[in-house]
Amino acid sequence: MPRAGPPTVDAAALYPPLASRPRTSAVVGATFIAFSGIFFRFSGTTPGTATVFRTGFALPFLWLLRRYEERRAGPRTRLARGLAAAAGFFFALDLLLWMHSVVAVGAGLATVLANMQVVIVAVAGWALLGERPSARLIAAIPVVIAGAACISGVLESGAYGSDPALGVVFGLGAATAYSAYLLLIRRGSGGGRVFGPLFDASAVCMVTGLALGIALGEFDPTPGPEALWWLLVVALTSQVAGYGLINVSLPRLPAALTSLLLLVQPIVTVVAAALILGEAPSPLQLAGCGLILGGLVLATAPVGRVRAVVGGRGIAGGTDETAPSIGGE
Repeated sequence: MPRAGPPTVDAAALYPPLASRPRTSAVVGATFIAFSGIFFRFSGTTPGTATVFRTGFALPFLWLLRRYEERRAGPRTRLARGLAAAAGFFFALDLLLWMHSVVAVGAGLATVLANMQVVIVAVAGWALLGERPSARLIAAIPVVIAGAACISGVLESGAYGSDPALGVVFGLGAATAYSAYLLLIRRGSGGGRVFGPLFDASAVCMVTGLALGIALGEFDPTPGPEALWWLLVVALTSQVAGYGLINVSLPRLPAALTSLLLLVQPIVTVVAAALILGEAPSPLQLAGCGLILGGLVLATAPVGRVRAVVGGRGIAGGTDETAPSIGGE
């Protein structure tokens, strides 16, 4: 007689206060993650060091939350855990590349670039799987590419950043790695689980980040107390709370509304980085941000549905569109 699989418990049963307020949860989660690049800069550490300590500090909290989920919903399958663990490898690549992008072009612009994973996933599906994207997404591709070109500094002299062109390369690499992470983590998050898959992915991310950090010669095992404090802040606000809130809320929101809500993250980062870090992208680079964000809305949110959301009519229930996800910071 075949063994029954683990019970399926929706996140609404696991986290009812959060699931009942998905809009608020999404905005708060996106805001938490928006500050991760700023906190990384405050830490003064290298990308390899930050990746290891950020995920390492998060693991005890994620383990407790994973245990809560297992008591309520039962253990996950071996396949689900393996997929989540594999996702952690790509999450480490994402974090390392994104933080190198932050160093090269600033936290604000790097965060906008990381959100290009929405378009990269669709292009990869088209090229590798023959899944033809929608006309809206095809139209968005040249808009997003133009935005990246504006940020890179190739169209002007004196663009902001120590090496804006390299920052764009790192940002695109981060978005690509995060795309692979999303494909795997979504298949390893069955049964409404939120923190169990995140624990597995974070554990592998820490080990991978350590190996790559040592190989690249950029891992410091003994950062100072101030650096450790800021990395702990990143772990709690982004790795635990930010991703947790977003993973609970996004499946409960229509794609049109999700596309608008998730613009909170890159916009908050650009504004906060300017106010707190003194980042000053050129007008052309800011125009590039606008092109990328506009292209992402065009790619993910049907115009009629966006008008319905903006007009206050809302869209009840789910959607036949695949909801986008926030960039991987």
